[in-house]
Amino acid sequence: MSAFRTRIEDYIRREARPIDKFGHQPRLYALTLEIGHDKVYDDDIVFAAAWLHDIGVFIGHRPEDPPALAAWDCTAYAMAQVPALLSDFDFPAAKRAAVVEAIRTHQPAAAPTTIEGLILRDADILEQLGAVGIMRTVCKIGRDTRFADFTSAAAVLQKALSSLPSQLHLPAARTLAQPRIEILQSFLRQLTAEAGVNLY
Repeated sequence: MSAFRTRIEDYIRREARPIDKFGHQPRLYALTLEIGHDKVYDDDIVFAAAWLHDIGVFIGHRPEDPPALAAWDCTAYAMAQVPALLSDFDFPAAKRAAVVEAIRTHQPAAAPTTIEGLILRDADILEQLGAVGIMRTVCKIGRDTRFADFTSAAAVLQKALSSLPSQLHLPAARTLAQPRIEILQSFLRQLTAEAGVNLY
């Protein structure tokens, strides 16, 4: 592994708080390898963007005041911080702008302008589906302004199921999505069957 990759991983391992925030990065990068296996792209750019795109959600980087947190733009924060970090990590200078661009377009509502951005965005969408998507959502209940209770978490999962699969661009990502979609559908059906109107 190149030195800059080791430095990036070490940095995220130190900074990712709460600790469960760390797992997203290695899983996301592994997904990019699966999604991009038949594409020509720069893996250094995807690696750096996958590992650094979410630094704005870490405790110590994001605001803790609830109203400020509710208005927080974690993508803008990452875009502002990443160039200096990449310089510190001795990441190739000619590729730094492309990392920032991939981070800029990693969320579902964005329109990627590069193949690296497409791969990252599709991988990030997959992380919001299936068993991992459920775990990532449920662990936020009561500690994230968007997830006050079970009902709000279930609504976020339902929205993900309804809106995200159709936003996947690459064929490999669509294939990987199918079992995740089925798991999420099954979970939400069973949740309704067990809790009915008493989820709270």
